[in-house]
Amino acid sequence: FSAEQEAQALRKAMKGLGTDEDAIIESLTKLNVSQRQQVLITYKSTIGRDLIEDLKSELSGNFERVIIGLMTPTTMYDVHELRRALKGAGTDEGCLIEILASRTNAEIRHINENYKLQYGSSLEDDIVSDTSSMFRRVLVSLATGNRDEGTFVDEALAQQDAQCLYEAGEKKWGTDEVQFMSILCTRNRCHLLRVFDVYRVIANKDITESIKSEMSGDLEDALLAVVKCLRNKPAYFAERLYKSMKGLGTDDSTLIRVMVSRSEIDMLYIRREFLAMYGKSLHSFIKGDCSGDYRKVLLRLCGG
Repeated sequence: FSAEQEAQALRKAMKGLGTDEDAIIESLTKLNVSQRQQVLITYKSTIGRDLIEDLKSELSGNFERVIIGLMTPTTMYDVHELRRALKGAGTDEGCLIEILASRTNAEIRHINENYKLQYGSSLEDDIVSDTSSMFRRVLVSLATGNRDEGTFVDEALAQQDAQCLYEAGEKKWGTDEVQFMSILCTRNRCHLLRVFDVYRVIANKDITESIKSEMSGDLEDALLAVVKCLRNKPAYFAERLYKSMKGLGTDDSTLIRVMVSRSEIDMLYIRREFLAMYGKSLHSFIKGDCSGDYRKVLLRLCGG
């Protein structure tokens, strides 16, 4: 890998009349996120121009969004997406849920630090001013990045938690959402997987079915996302991708965000889950749903 060679290749792709989109796709999708950052710096030092500005002036639409996403450091990409979800036209609840339910404590901490530096307000304050009621409380809880990340399973506590969830939902008239939140958003993954097993025995149904029947709207979506991410994160993202493309129209924001943010983390696993869940490859789904350079770059990120 030579940052200088890549910088020159990118400049050549954008210089003069017309843009060589294929060369840009080729160059950027074969690099990883840290190599792309090196190219960014080298481009400025050897060519004396800002690569992001050049890309923005040459590209447009969803294709541009994917390319600029690839050029953005991982944490900053999440930060920008959260900000857009909160401060854009209307709140993008799906984006808030997806990022906050799926990132690790360390990732959430980095997001918080960078969000504050970038925008001068804290992520928590912006969540509080933009969302309401129980949904707001779940997002604030997730945004603290304070989940126990150990692996210890306390059997007695697992029984107690499962009983608590049952009594907070299925067993009573009305739902005690706070119990759901405090257990689902703070306990460690291994412990919660055990809780879900015990819950199934006590309630005679899966925890996800109970959440669906007890909650509604954004709160339901948020708690389901938490459970799905704990059980199988790649399957959660496979479902996000499927829903972004199925039916009429495409939810491009979700499609782009998942493809860009997971391309170097667990795309292979997401592809495997997608095929298992929907009987069609992610590749063929993207191919049928998108077109042009946008399709080309997404297929490169998908691989296979």
